[in-house]
Amino acid sequence: MRFSTAELAVQLGGTLVGPDVTIDGASIDSRTTERGQLFIPIIAERDGHDFLAHARSAGAAAYLTSQPPSGGTAIVIPDTSSALSTLGRLARARLNAGVIGITGSVGKTTTKELVWRCLASTFKTSASVRSYNNELGVPLTLVNAPDDAQWVILEMGARGFGHIRELAEIALPNVGVVTSVAMAHIEFFGDLEGVFRAKSELVTALPESGAAVLNFDDPRVRRMSELSSSAVLGYAVHAPADVTAEKVVLNETLQPRFSLVTPWGNGDVALQLHGEQQVSNALAAAATALWCGVPLDAVTSSLAEVAGPPLRMAVRRPSRGPVLVVDCYNANPASTEAALRALDALKANRKVALLGVMAELGAETAGQHQRMASLAQELGIEIVGYHTSLYGPTQVTTMQAAVGLAQELSSADALLIKGSRVARLEDVLHTYGTSIGEESLMPGASPLS
Repeated sequence: MRFSTAELAVQLGGTLVGPDVTIDGASIDSRTTERGQLFIPIIAERDGHDFLAHARSAGAAAYLTSQPPSGGTAIVIPDTSSALSTLGRLARARLNAGVIGITGSVGKTTTKELVWRCLASTFKTSASVRSYNNELGVPLTLVNAPDDAQWVILEMGARGFGHIRELAEIALPNVGVVTSVAMAHIEFFGDLEGVFRAKSELVTALPESGAAVLNFDDPRVRRMSELSSSAVLGYAVHAPADVTAEKVVLNETLQPRFSLVTPWGNGDVALQLHGEQQVSNALAAAATALWCGVPLDAVTSSLAEVAGPPLRMAVRRPSRGPVLVVDCYNANPASTEAALRALDALKANRKVALLGVMAELGAETAGQHQRMASLAQELGIEIVGYHTSLYGPTQVTTMQAAVGLAQELSSADALLIKGSRVARLEDVLHTYGTSIGEESLMPGASPLS
């Protein structure tokens, strides 16, 4: 979205220093800043002002600053983070587009990718990149949306009460999708009712003319229909709903096939995604896209094109070694249970789960890890903790030991790699892949910088 810096200085309550220029979009990361963008230095663990020179050399047309400017075109303001929120509101006011907000304890990013692919088949569509779902990512997505966008898709996360409400006040969503209420970030919400309260902030923010797309398989999400002043569109695999799946089957790599049943007609869907839980994400996307006006045949074909975000639920068969179930972008009890059940569904002689800690569970930490250990035992799966004994006494405490575990398994075996971000299990995946000559077992598997 294009703005003049003179206009922005007035709207942001700042002072323009240097020539008036036009900016097109914005960035908070000098490594990914594109020519013509506005660079916004955020002060967090590192001070973004330290990277102003790098951003300008990358082509930033102007920058915000709460410090004395260092040449070029600058807008001097007291608080760059607050200015980004204001910039998001300005962008939303100029957009002649519908906005879709997606939240939930699990499935947000995959559902966002599915919704984006469906809507992009028919409309000019923009969506948040990666997992940009907070007070920085949501306004950035709005600012970087094309001026002629017809739909903008936003992922909305919460690490406290009021977070989603604040994001909704910026984004003014027309459609709200809620995928689940589960034990994620539970230390911030206290219990599942707290998670319900936080996620329902999206539903209560919707206008009467909008739509709440709710997972009716989840009783707490279904309850949100009572809070909605907008139309409610339910989807479910196992419960009565407006949009459902019938005849669900999984192939040998756990890719689902099913019949999509909707008020707009029925069709067959074959997903590239792995795991039965992806059927629910696909139903959420189908319900949303159909309500937005995407034809049924475009929905079914688009769902089949999505391969899924990196490091999230994927089944890989290397040329040697075990079948890998890779789901190490993050972990909470709901996603870990789904991953264990996916491992159980594979045909393999020996099934092993290399599990990192499930973080941010507060008082539920010990109990939920033990519940996963009990489930694995019930399913006949061996659990090996990675730098944690919360699942039991069997653990590995070095990268080399974790890679050695994978190396000792045969092609007749299967290995799940799962854990929260703090576990950095993507490093194990990358190192193991390098050891067998397959560095790219899946996109994005290289270690984080």
